[in-house]
Amino acid sequence: MSLLPIISFLLYTGLVGVYAFMKTRSTNLESADGYYLGGRSLTGVFIAGSIILSNLSTEQIVGQNGTSFGSTMAVMAFEETAPIALIALALIFLPRYLKSGITTIPDFLEERYDRKTRQMISILFLLGYAATYLPTVLYSGALVLDQIFNISGMLGVSQMTAVAITAVFIGIIGLGYVVFGGMKAIAVSDTLNAVGLLAGGLLIPILALIALGHGSFTGGIHNLITMHPEKLNGIGGSASAVPWPTIFFGLLFNNLFYFCTNQAIVQRTLGGKNLIESQKGALFAATFKLIGPFFLVLPGVIAFSLLGNSVLKNDLAYPALVISVLPKPLAGLFAAILFGAIMSAFNGAVNSSVTLFTMDLYKPSINPKATDKQVVWVGKMLALAIVIISVIVAPFVSKAPSGLYLFLQQMFGFYNIPIIAIVIIAFCTKRVSATATRVATIIHVIIYALYIIFFSKVNFLYVLSVLFFVNVAVMLIVGKIKPRETDYVQVDSKQVDLTPWKYRKVYSVFLIIAMLCIYVLFSKIGIAR
Repeated sequence: MSLLPIISFLLYTGLVGVYAFMKTRSTNLESADGYYLGGRSLTGVFIAGSIILSNLSTEQIVGQNGTSFGSTMAVMAFEETAPIALIALALIFLPRYLKSGITTIPDFLEERYDRKTRQMISILFLLGYAATYLPTVLYSGALVLDQIFNISGMLGVSQMTAVAITAVFIGIIGLGYVVFGGMKAIAVSDTLNAVGLLAGGLLIPILALIALGHGSFTGGIHNLITMHPEKLNGIGGSASAVPWPTIFFGLLFNNLFYFCTNQAIVQRTLGGKNLIESQKGALFAATFKLIGPFFLVLPGVIAFSLLGNSVLKNDLAYPALVISVLPKPLAGLFAAILFGAIMSAFNGAVNSSVTLFTMDLYKPSINPKATDKQVVWVGKMLALAIVIISVIVAPFVSKAPSGLYLFLQQMFGFYNIPIIAIVIIAFCTKRVSATATRVATIIHVIIYALYIIFFSKVNFLYVLSVLFFVNVAVMLIVGKIKPRETDYVQVDSKQVDLTPWKYRKVYSVFLIIAMLCIYVLFSKIGIAR
């Protein structure tokens, strides 16, 4: 392999890292607030960039394109309906979160319910991050880098061994961001990489369409539409990855959890300097999600027409397409951009994990007298432990039968529905007790485990659709039988200015109209004839 791709990869990655750490020099990383929330100084653009890069990583780029390669564009629903959840975050969730001045979502749950509820949810988050999310990010990232740089070929080892070696490299770099830079370094590097990922991500389908059209971009579009138009349908049937009825139920609840209660995402908005900047960040991120299908799903369909049976496994479709159409001099630069996305998702989740542990478990229960310096040090040691566990588990993600992305979403089902149901009940009621949250969570985990063991052929989004209402019903019933002794009243912490962004509603309407237009495009009314 030429040295140019490797040099461009190292140069871009190094420049982003240096710039990010330079921007953190004014932040007090010895304080918990400075380390975990960037000193509550983030503006809308940085919040949006950090949300997108925390959400967007190779498990999506590889996984969603792999799913569309093997079926249709129905998987685009995960991206295209996300603006609804981000609008809910901006208009409904953020005003309440920021009013309480919380650092973590479980902070709010302790305020509304009790400390045991806070700790239960923190443990669920930690288990989910360490056991499924972080290993999946590492595996998918290592898989792409192995394909681009042919690491297994250069080292003369198997693909699984190459993935393990690359996962160690990713883990070490990500740990450096978390330990030495904190949230602000992560947010700054995320924003820079978001720009690169948007440019590079859109370049791949453009080059692929030119290749499909034998040198003509318009010819490629024509061939794409005429060769396999059925694969361009974003509205899934009953047997698709995302059946259309679940968009209004299971997928909606899944997105509400991910963007409105998931610590790795919401933590970015909690670092906003005021409600206006946090709302801007959420809504700007929603704008980016609208164009997600064009580089997260469409390339998989193009790869099906361009590469066909030469792709032996669905999750290899996107890496194979990149290698096929990207000029060699740009390979290293694009790999660096993808590496930035990997880093963002990985170190963002690690940072959120240590925030949850230190602020929800260590400080309140293990060592209440701990100083800020001790809290930060314990967080760094936990980060090291989490990285080691994730690196060990990562290679085994290749055994996932449903593909990377759907496997990850299915595993989220163990805890996403109880968490979003608990938060919504917290907003809508005053007397539902902490006991109700624990009973509902236990029942949910048991039912979902039985589904995974005995009925896994049923689409998990149908199951989540039902379980959300089961969780809500259980909490309301138990809350009626054993209510709180007093009504819950939220107190304004006055940590940030709660004046809302005056254009939030108009911008939200624009997002919904744009979402509907894109769905029309990728349907039988549009180009999926």
